[in-house]
Amino acid sequence: MTTNPHGPAGNQDPSGNTQMFRAFVDEAGPQRQPAPGASAGPRFGLIAGVVAAVAIVAAVAWLALA
Repeated sequence: MTTNPHGPAGNQDPSGNTQMFRAFVDEAGPQRQPAPGASAGPRFGLIAGVVAAVAIVAAVAWLALA
């Protein structure tokens, strides 16, 4: 049987990891929320990409059928 070098032998606190994690998260402080208009960039790029793909497929179909 191996011993735990980080704590007393046979007396391990099962909530120790949770307590350390909460202390780490609380130490980081509150996170800033992004501005409401900041998320429009990736959405605009996605919409522009879909429109471009549809236009390319329509052009290829038009050339193939003409």
